[in-house]
Amino acid sequence: QVDAVRVYVKSDSEDLQYPILFVVRQQKGVLSWQVPLIFRGLYQRTYNYQEVSRTLCPSEPTPEMGPSEQIIFVDVASMALFDIEYELLVTRLKSFQLMTDKAFNFTASPSQPQYFLYKFPPDVDSIIIKVVSETVYPCSVVSVQDIVCPVYDLDHNVEFNGVYQSMTKQAAITVQKKDFPGEQFFVVFVIKPEDYACGGSVPSSIKGKGNHTWNLQRTKSLQVTIVPSIKESDYVQAMLFSFLSFLSFYVGSLIVAFVHYVRDVGWVGGSSSHWGASSTKSLSLFKMGSEQIKSSLFVSVAGSGTVATSHPITTGTPEGSSYGAIDESSSSGGRQLSSPERGPPHGSDTDSSVEEESDFDTMPEIESDKNVIRTKMFLYLSDLSRKDRRIVSKKYKIYFWNITTIAVFYALPVIQLVITYQTVVNVTGNQDICYYNFLCAHPLGVLSAFNNVLSNVGHVLLGFLFLLIVFRRDILHRHLLEAKDIYTLEYGIPKHFGLFYAMGIALMMEGVLSACYHVCPNYSNFQFDTSFMYMIAGLCMLKLYQTRHPDINASAYSAYASFAVVICLAVLGVVFGKNDVWFWVIFSVIHVVASLALSTQIYYMGRFKIDFGIFRRVAMVLYTDCIQQCSRPMYMDRMVLLIVGNLVNWSFAVFGLVYRPRDFASYMLGIFICNLLLYLAFYIIMKLRSSEKLLPIPLFCIVATAAVWAAALYFFFQNLSSWEETPAESREKNRPCILLGFFDDHDVWHFLSAAALFFSFLVLLTLDDDLDSVRRDKIPVF
Repeated sequence: QVDAVRVYVKSDSEDLQYPILFVVRQQKGVLSWQVPLIFRGLYQRTYNYQEVSRTLCPSEPTPEMGPSEQIIFVDVASMALFDIEYELLVTRLKSFQLMTDKAFNFTASPSQPQYFLYKFPPDVDSIIIKVVSETVYPCSVVSVQDIVCPVYDLDHNVEFNGVYQSMTKQAAITVQKKDFPGEQFFVVFVIKPEDYACGGSVPSSIKGKGNHTWNLQRTKSLQVTIVPSIKESDYVQAMLFSFLSFLSFYVGSLIVAFVHYVRDVGWVGGSSSHWGASSTKSLSLFKMGSEQIKSSLFVSVAGSGTVATSHPITTGTPEGSSYGAIDESSSSGGRQLSSPERGPPHGSDTDSSVEEESDFDTMPEIESDKNVIRTKMFLYLSDLSRKDRRIVSKKYKIYFWNITTIAVFYALPVIQLVITYQTVVNVTGNQDICYYNFLCAHPLGVLSAFNNVLSNVGHVLLGFLFLLIVFRRDILHRHLLEAKDIYTLEYGIPKHFGLFYAMGIALMMEGVLSACYHVCPNYSNFQFDTSFMYMIAGLCMLKLYQTRHPDINASAYSAYASFAVVICLAVLGVVFGKNDVWFWVIFSVIHVVASLALSTQIYYMGRFKIDFGIFRRVAMVLYTDCIQQCSRPMYMDRMVLLIVGNLVNWSFAVFGLVYRPRDFASYMLGIFICNLLLYLAFYIIMKLRSSEKLLPIPLFCIVATAAVWAAALYFFFQNLSSWEETPAESREKNRPCILLGFFDDHDVWHFLSAAALFFSFLVLLTLDDDLDSVRRDKIPVF
């Protein structure tokens, strides 16, 4: 047990010109102060205290003196011309050393700071210092300092040594034995003269308040408890749990693929030995339905490359479908659609030796009829899949290459910046820079909260798994194209995988950038966590639209340029969105105008030109259709979707203009997510209205997506920290770990959101598998 000495002095003198000077000389140090003791606040405010109490550094025992003896000299002096009364009291502290798992209560004030000694037990390598108080104010600072005398225990110097964090009602600091060679340290508690650093108001005036009043007002009761932290085995267990949990998705995918493969081989083998060869064309992962399996049996690839088929589907053209219908006697569109009797179209279906789309017109014979085709009252997929498949496929592959390039150029400076943040935290010891959940922040190496970084591994692993699933589908699709499979060429949704690849990369990068953000979460770098969330939501909406509009979807260049504008707005919102009304006015106008422009493009299938003459044309349409004669919208379903979508977006614009939320990045993300959910719900409703089916696997993915998202959002809204508040106020929300003693609620959100995004992607990948045996001139566009 180590004892320490505390010196208490008091004087009723308020003369700041002639203070009393106290100097305490010890074996290896000198400590001095004055009474009245002056603290300085913001705007040159001063706070004077007549009572001062300081703990002296414990001296090491020497052979000349016993372990319980200390020689201390106290010098008292003043330059005053008159006598000044003072009170001096020296006491021995019996409870100077803190013990593990034992709570200790004490009080402190700005002029009477406290510090205590803690020694690591032999079997403990890491501990958590937990400090609580029943009152929010006065604002205080908790510091962990090496055994160095004098101890920095006043407001103006507490930041000079060790690690520290501000506190209102709760604080927690994790300390590792390896950081202290002597296996001991001081825990210092300082009360600040003002509450501004903790979110409190600054007093407008201090006149009329006596110094004794300040002494009474700024006293705070605290309780400190030191508990052992987790061991190395817990780190290993947590890492194994993280990786094995998501590797189980790989195992599940393999099992599903194997079960379908066995079922297909058995079904084909039991039908006819002639059809045994078709088992080599087993359908891709998560693409197994009875309709697809039956339709695949109508085609068998002969060695000569010809196609031998049966023809179970009638060749009649629906009434009223003069454009885009697949006719047995004529080709339609820029490429020749083959019928079973006529054989495959001439030329290779591979992607080699394909010129860029901009070099020539892929639809020369119907260019003049685009306005007629795309503005028909009832559109079918064949009307919007007339361009050469190879050209369109190359167009969508650009999404993948562009997002890969963006990811590299975006991630590298982000990684460099967060490493700098972490270095600053480690060097300065200022734990107010980063907004961790300090009650569940487990350090590893240079990282202060390794658990928050580790929990993002799910995004990377599941993103890579999604890429593998898409790649498998892509390879099988290519094989069927090379075999001139008529059901691949003329039936079902045209398969373009570029956007799916881009979505997989975006999911992986979301994990990387979320991990980067959680290296040091704060207000300045939150956009790192949200940038690829915008891209994921945008790519999903583009993919949904591309499904039934493959010829008129946005190009990769325009899409990523739009994302760049969104991210620029997000950065401006972080900088100016707090209090600047002008920014919210400009943003709301941009939001509303963009919603109207996009609605016009969607409603008229890209045939309504957006240029300087748009206002005149819009006015003409409004006059003729709404004022001159109120006519029913030509495309009612589209009109309903766009009206609801615009109402939602205008509501967001009004909300932002009125309330001006400080978390602008989350506000922007909310806009994207609401639009995505609205469009997905519309798509599924229209699919069911069109008498299309949901196969078991997409139905399972939809249910799993809804369930996992619901659970994930529950943990997301637990609010374990908030950089919208001061660091001290944020720490009031901190809570202990809930999973394996290693992960907190936000880590569980990372796990579940990764799985939810993965299932969401599978929904988009498998949603229209029921159409693989339906002719494209019978698949409606909505």
